[in-house]
Amino acid sequence: MPKSETKELQMDKIENEKCPMCQKDTLNLYETEQDIPHFGKVFIFGMQCSNSECNYKQNDVEVEKQGEPSRIEFTLSNPKELTVRVVKSSEATIKIPQLKMEVEPGIASDGYVSNIEGLLQRFKKILEAERDTAEEDNIKKKAKNLLKKLWKVECGDEELKIIIEDPSGNSAIISEKVTISSLKGKKK
Repeated sequence: MPKSETKELQMDKIENEKCPMCQKDTLNLYETEQDIPHFGKVFIFGMQCSNSECNYKQNDVEVEKQGEPSRIEFTLSNPKELTVRVVKSSEATIKIPQLKMEVEPGIASDGYVSNIEGLLQRFKKILEAERDTAEEDNIKKKAKNLLKKLWKVECGDEELKIIIEDPSGNSAIISEKVTISSLKGKKK
């Protein structure tokens, strides 16, 4: 990412804290700030256990100015849009209707700053794992077909709608093409 797009302000790190999972003093905590153009300042928090038997990790993103619960829609229509910036909080649900896929937040849900390509890579990993490990042929075939569809999207042959629903208001897709609506009845 070019330096002009995102400016890292600082990174604070605390090492060798007690891990909540393995109870060893191997947890590293970090916090960093980024100023994202057309969105504002975000705080990225994380923790990761360096114990190779544990490997616990958790990440989240919060915005400086709290938003309202929102539904964000973006239609990817050409490969150049794969670089569109995405901010996803740990409370957000991501939906891709054409793939009949969604990722809902859970206890270990991560927040992150990425782009459309990075978001799609997360879905591809899920599909690749299904294709490679499913025991039922129909599940393997469905995963292969969805991977082909994603490949066509990345090549610009098909459009793909991406929806982020975030009750915390801490998510965004940074594009003039985005449609934002209220997420009624979901405010925390």
